[in-house]
Amino acid sequence: MLLTTLSDLGRQSLAALRLLVVLTLVLGIAYPVATWGVAQAFGDRAAGQPVEVDGRVVGSRLLGQSFDGPQWFHARPSANDHDPLASAPSNLGPLNEDLIATIAQRRAEVAQRESVPESNVPPDAVTASGSGLDPHVSPAYAELQVERVARANGLTPAAVRTLVAVHTQGRFLGIHGEPGVNVLELNVALAEAAAGSAGAGGD
Repeated sequence: MLLTTLSDLGRQSLAALRLLVVLTLVLGIAYPVATWGVAQAFGDRAAGQPVEVDGRVVGSRLLGQSFDGPQWFHARPSANDHDPLASAPSNLGPLNEDLIATIAQRRAEVAQRESVPESNVPPDAVTASGSGLDPHVSPAYAELQVERVARANGLTPAAVRTLVAVHTQGRFLGIHGEPGVNVLELNVALAEAAAGSAGAGGD
């Protein structure tokens, strides 16, 4: 009886080991490799849609980042300083006194920086997205920054507005979401335009 029991345990252990090996090969190796292979058909999407300038990665089209200085379009605020490893909202409710005070401070700062009345400051200029990593701003917030950016880069407002228009993305399928401007892509194009303008001026 004891030998029979040990024999059954041995067969069960061997079957379990075989199953472990098969699942490891299928789920641990074959499936990830197949998924990676399929992803390559979608180009840079498999790599997080990096943005390169002169062969150097400067960011991702999918992740917002901070831009300091009057020469750049600024992103919307972030509760986590645009840290992709700490993606989260502030979790403060709309009636929270700290949030209300923070929004009021941001509105005053944006109005002063852009030389406009506080009533002209759009909501996304003073509120963070749920992830804190939104790479877009509204066309209204981009327009608010045009005069400052043009002045700082020695460009005409019309030229900068053209860049904003080119980098404004419409609603998905024409109905989902809201139009947005990818700040990183816009700033890359802005830097190229400013460099070209400086080069033309030097000639």
